[in-house]
Amino acid sequence: MEVNLSYGKDGLNVEVPDDAVLITPKHIPGLDDEKGKAIESLRHPIGTPSLREMVQPTDTVSIVISDITRPTPNHKMVPWLLEELSHVPRENFIIINGTGSHRDNTREELIQMLGQDVVDSVRVINNNAFDKDTQVYLGRSSYGAEVYLNKAYVQSDFKIVTGFIEPHFFAGFSGGPKGIMPGIAGIDTIMHFHNAKMIGHPNSTWGLIEGNLVQGEATEITQMCKPDFMFNVTLNGEKEITEYFSGDVIQAHRQGSEYVREHAMAGCDDRFDIVLTTNSGYPLDQNLYQAVKGMSAAHKIVKEDGAILCAVECSDGIPDHGNYGEILQLCQTPQELLDKINDPAFSKFDQWQAQKQAMVQVWADVYVYSSLTDDDVKRAMLEPIHNIEETIARLKQKYGPDASIAVMPLGPLTIPYVNETIHK
Repeated sequence: MEVNLSYGKDGLNVEVPDDAVLITPKHIPGLDDEKGKAIESLRHPIGTPSLREMVQPTDTVSIVISDITRPTPNHKMVPWLLEELSHVPRENFIIINGTGSHRDNTREELIQMLGQDVVDSVRVINNNAFDKDTQVYLGRSSYGAEVYLNKAYVQSDFKIVTGFIEPHFFAGFSGGPKGIMPGIAGIDTIMHFHNAKMIGHPNSTWGLIEGNLVQGEATEITQMCKPDFMFNVTLNGEKEITEYFSGDVIQAHRQGSEYVREHAMAGCDDRFDIVLTTNSGYPLDQNLYQAVKGMSAAHKIVKEDGAILCAVECSDGIPDHGNYGEILQLCQTPQELLDKINDPAFSKFDQWQAQKQAMVQVWADVYVYSSLTDDDVKRAMLEPIHNIEETIARLKQKYGPDASIAVMPLGPLTIPYVNETIHK
């Protein structure tokens, strides 16, 4: 049968065996009146008064957004926020791009994300995790992190965090507190948040909130300088808005996470020999660093010593920025890399992504279909492939004619799990 994989901006059609099992989230249609429902959500939020009545005309207002590696519809959400707060002069606003430790987004990318009018009329800055002069020290978390957050955010009178709630491979769900931590944190705080013990903990996984160390620290740090208002969305596979969750950053995010859990979790009776996955297409599959999420989602349901095929365009390369690619070349095998990262003497930002990748690879083989060169894929300790159908046929010879196959066309927009291992 033919399946359309979310790959880059245009998708990728592939033929898979007729007995392959398709694993997708329950489809929820996009909202008919996106703007009308957005305004309704802002005026009838969860756990707070309406947005407009909370903000004074003289307030300085910070709006935290997610960066270009996320499909958050900032170009809609931010103008609607500005319109709802039209009693506040534009010069009182600052938009903070929550890059975490990612690279700065260019002016052209910010225009793509926010629209020309917003970029021309409102001050927009990228979070600079590496410059302490742009941060404020807030103390130490109970998890042991020295907490630094963006100064412009901390010093603003009214704080808004936006975002997109989806399954997340070590925080359980994205959105909510993650917009603040790690979105606008300093690198020291980010490094602790992503340390090997936190990332390697069994509860730091898809779809789990309670007992999740990563979500726990994100929540605690967010509450150290809590946003006054959250405006988050959920999206379907076509990246259409399906719902809004506004108001208190903890209450509204938890409700949003439960909503996502209901339609994104997919139970399977057993693990599969072969799992074909994606990273949900552009912008989520723009580099190999991000694509680890798709591999991690497939890891949940692939057999030990099975095979994961990951179709990810990687238009932005490995990427060239950050340390992820460099870390992958420090060792000869995934197990050696895991041992190095778990050594308390080792500390390098981006190690968390390499750690998650290595955790997948010690369990199963990973093949990558992408626009990367074979050498780049091999340097990342992965196996490049150029034809998905031929690779599946070859793997069926390896695992036998009755080899079981799963296909995740939308990648980590789905949380697959084996029925007896679901978190209650």
